[in-house]
Amino acid sequence: MSVRAQRRRTIRRLRAEGLYGPALREVLPALAAVVVALCAVVAGLAVGYRVAGVGVPLGALALLAVAAPAAVRRHRPLARRRHGFYTPEELAELDTEGLALAVSRMLRRDGWRVLPPRRTADRVRVCLRARNGRGQRLEVAFRPVAEPLPDEEAPSRAGRPGGSGPPLRLVVHRGAFSRRDVQWARRQGGVRLIDGSCLRRWAYGTPLNELSDSP
Repeated sequence: MSVRAQRRRTIRRLRAEGLYGPALREVLPALAAVVVALCAVVAGLAVGYRVAGVGVPLGALALLAVAAPAAVRRHRPLARRRHGFYTPEELAELDTEGLALAVSRMLRRDGWRVLPPRRTADRVRVCLRARNGRGQRLEVAFRPVAEPLPDEEAPSRAGRPGGSGPPLRLVVHRGAFSRRDVQWARRQGGVRLIDGSCLRRWAYGTPLNELSDSP
């Protein structure tokens, strides 16, 4: 692989993980919208000055100075991802670690405190742990098959001292779960399967507790 191809691949990976700046095509529509909005504001200020005097434009400018920077920062792709909002295209480009980062941001957006991830050395398996203000605990696994493989040890369901019972367990998958996965989750109890459809709605802004379970 050439140096140029390696650089493009690295940039795509960093951008998918929210660690690299947005491309020009991502910010161009927003810039155009800002220009149009500024022209409209200037025209409105001119009309307000002629009709009601200097007080109207001064008040509008003060309000604009406070509101505009906050709105621009929130809708920039990098800032949006840091606040836990992802587009379907951004989700599709993420690897397992990038998806774990996205889900951790979405959990923080919904009021959960995310603990450091755990991973095993022999296979790519990332697990997030989180806790909310009511003491509820959550564990998140990222893999296409919910049922533990033969050489994997099933997660413990025992509650820790001082905890509020066993944690809720999420299994996140960008695709669709099989019938075997659904049956396994029902047998386990306390397991929610987040498939691609649920994940996209969660990333768009629907709180976790308002998502319907995967069929």
